[in-house]
Amino acid sequence: MPDIATEQARHGSSIGQPLTRRDGFLKVTGGATFAADNRPEGLLHAVVAVSRIAKGRVTHLDVEAAKAHPGVVDVMVPGNAPKLASDPDAKNDPFTFRLDLLQNDRVRYAHQPIAVVIAETLEAATEGAELLAPRYETESPRIGLDVAEPHKPQAVGAGDKTGATKGDVEAGLTQAERRIEAVYETPAQYHNAMEPHAIVAQWDGDKLTVDTPSQGMAMATMRLAGLFGIDPKNILVRSPFLGGGFGSKGFLSGPQVLGVMAAKLVDRPVKLVLRREQMFGPVGHRAETRQTLRLGTNGSGALTALDHHTLTATSSFDDFYEPASALSRYLYKAPALSTGHSGVRVDTGTPLFMRAPGEASGSAALEAAIDEMAEACGIDPLAFRQMNYAEAEPISERPFSSKALRECYEQGAARFGWERRSAAPRSMRDAAGRLVGWGVGTALFPALMMQAEARAEIRADGSGTVAIGAHDMGQGAWTALAQIAADGLGIDLDQLDFKSGSSDLPNGGIAGGSAHTATAGAAIHSAAAAVLAQLSELATNHERSPLFGAGNAGVYAAGGRLIRRDDESRSESFADILARAGKNSVSASGKGAPDPASRESYAMHAHGAVFAEVTVDPDLGQIRVTRLVGAFAAGRIVNPRLVTSQYYGGMIWGVSFALHENAVVDPRTGRVMNPNLGEYHVPVNADVPSIEAILVEEHDPHVNPLGIKGVGEIGITGTAGAIANAVYHATGVRVRKMPITLDKLLG
Repeated sequence: MPDIATEQARHGSSIGQPLTRRDGFLKVTGGATFAADNRPEGLLHAVVAVSRIAKGRVTHLDVEAAKAHPGVVDVMVPGNAPKLASDPDAKNDPFTFRLDLLQNDRVRYAHQPIAVVIAETLEAATEGAELLAPRYETESPRIGLDVAEPHKPQAVGAGDKTGATKGDVEAGLTQAERRIEAVYETPAQYHNAMEPHAIVAQWDGDKLTVDTPSQGMAMATMRLAGLFGIDPKNILVRSPFLGGGFGSKGFLSGPQVLGVMAAKLVDRPVKLVLRREQMFGPVGHRAETRQTLRLGTNGSGALTALDHHTLTATSSFDDFYEPASALSRYLYKAPALSTGHSGVRVDTGTPLFMRAPGEASGSAALEAAIDEMAEACGIDPLAFRQMNYAEAEPISERPFSSKALRECYEQGAARFGWERRSAAPRSMRDAAGRLVGWGVGTALFPALMMQAEARAEIRADGSGTVAIGAHDMGQGAWTALAQIAADGLGIDLDQLDFKSGSSDLPNGGIAGGSAHTATAGAAIHSAAAAVLAQLSELATNHERSPLFGAGNAGVYAAGGRLIRRDDESRSESFADILARAGKNSVSASGKGAPDPASRESYAMHAHGAVFAEVTVDPDLGQIRVTRLVGAFAAGRIVNPRLVTSQYYGGMIWGVSFALHENAVVDPRTGRVMNPNLGEYHVPVNADVPSIEAILVEEHDPHVNPLGIKGVGEIGITGTAGAIANAVYHATGVRVRKMPITLDKLLG
């Protein structure tokens, strides 16, 4: 079949249309079934009891008191927990993380599960958990980045290299006419999606059915199969709706597996839902960082060297290191570049992927350092970024598959009114006398792609079906992927039956890395093309068809018909083609995967620029973000309405990163002291500014067959730095430790 972008330009397409969400009606009317909404017959409720210490061992649990409570059915502890077929502490690959599944009495972090109480009601299970009254043998926890000698990780993030170097950084810094060196710190941040981790598990012999929020159902299936020693074909994972994931639901967490174990122990269906405070420990978080940046420029302001090193924390028992320095490999042109990471082990739950892992924390530091360097040179911050614009990826020197960052700078600045910015800090005020600051930050996120499969079918009535085990965690996959499916099959969207959200469908890959639309979409497009090829063969090889002799390349699909390219007045409906062939349907499968040759030849990223306005009370130091404008270039846009929403979400998270989020840990106990949404601050409506997203046009023929780049994470990467720079511009105070709070301005 022909190139899809050409077909869209010529014939129109459902791709590119700002359609409303297909799942919206179900969600606003309560018809959407989330994991915890499932209630199979005989359902029991499970509550996790968690450790109140960060290091040591559990010496006593009053199991008998808990079991004596009315309604309690059983209590799962290390002594009676079902035996597992594989060690949950085994580390097989970068995507397998160690799980705490009641295998012993050791405590490795606060809020680690230490028992599960199973009861007829949620209230009985909750009260039973309180009756356990655990006692501990306590050891002093290691908390913070200064508690141990740093070590060099073998890898950061998802198996990425820890460092990269180009040129002689020390010589570049020595020869520079202007230099800065600064240390930036970001705190530990915890996942707080609206829907907490939950599971409803039901066994039928050696067959297992689970309803659980998952960003990767196929991976969850394989993990469960390995842990319980059963055939993956005997496992059904259902996850049609997620109330947010952001990386935390990409892999099964310990509490989710404990729900499966509890169901096995009592031989009845079990529901387990984490309470909000229990999210602060066993389900991943963004680790704290301390980032040192050294920059040098020549007399005209061109960078001569950039060195970015990150110290971060991981858990005492597993390996995930926030890859914060990696961003500096891709953004600014310099003859000498170096990035590196080191880590310390602390007594905490294992950090994991959290929206823009590495890029979010790394860009917050890098963009502040770039601003500091621009000021040292006496150059406007936007002009400095444009001066040091990279035409090729800085370290690898590969050309970009596409890059419209200049257009992002230009369109964002024009909409924001950047030319009216006064250069000097504390030189702008609003009508109420508040200090006004304007800042800019560059946004970047890799254009990733993974592997997926899909199945497509055209039926005798001309309607179509596409089935894929894809995931909608709120980003709009139900809608965007259906648009790709309808477009690929050449039918109207209301003629499409789109099936998703279950592991018994073709593997849709993982919804992570802002790669799901590209990955699953490519698989859908491939499957649809294979179906149309079958229809084309049936038509063009039959003498009674008006398409006879045209050949597969000589027709295209639109409106439920195949149409000749050389004579568009000659066409035939899908229904007529199938009826003449005596077929009820035609179906085919397709795959989506990255092209190794293109990935080797080109650097692939989405880019953007975020402009922020803040006001600061000159006496109280109170900060308000009053305006955000983001301009982003991310290849082909499937649904501008959904993409704009994703950009808004990312920028709002950038506000949260810059001004709000901070997990406060007691160094004596290792416990998070604010594990709730009352004290762990995230933005509310009153904190959300006037916000605007510009969708900059960009065509990428190399990134994947659809030309799609991800949009879910890029919005956060420029925003936190832009806000930090705006606060400096307003006040003249450079805060290098986030979140930026009034005490740091007044102190």
